[in-house]
Amino acid sequence: MPKNSDTSARVAEIRNRKASHNYFIGETFEAGIVLTGTEVKSVRMGRAQLQESFVRISAGLEAVLYNAHISEYDFGNFYNHVPTRERKLLLHKKEILKLKAASERDGLAIIPVKMYFSKGRVKVLIALCKGKKLFDKRESLKKSQALREANRAMSLRNFK
Repeated sequence: MPKNSDTSARVAEIRNRKASHNYFIGETFEAGIVLTGTEVKSVRMGRAQLQESFVRISAGLEAVLYNAHISEYDFGNFYNHVPTRERKLLLHKKEILKLKAASERDGLAIIPVKMYFSKGRVKVLIALCKGKKLFDKRESLKKSQALREANRAMSLRNFK
């Protein structure tokens, strides 16, 4: 019996839905993340949230993910993890320097956009983001509603 090497097809990715609403998303980077065993099992079950999380670059040139909530694993007994602990991100030194320079120079925020599995490893897609003002949020909401109405009209036209 062949072994199924693609386990990511069964696992839903965790998205930060508020990121595109609150920020203009710029350049993205794929980062590995240091997790314990019970955290990986919880992420595989889809029990994680990135809504209020952010990334900071420490003085020792380490990228650290803050406020990401990974629920405790139900069968983890006393080996369970703390749900909102700080988690180290694994990036190349050039990428860390680029992120640090952009956040200090331009005042951009480093926000996790998505958490997913790639070849059995948990990856986090982080992005350099600029905050939206209230009128920008309203404008993007109007555009998405207009696009939705246009798609609905086109689909009704195809049914007739």
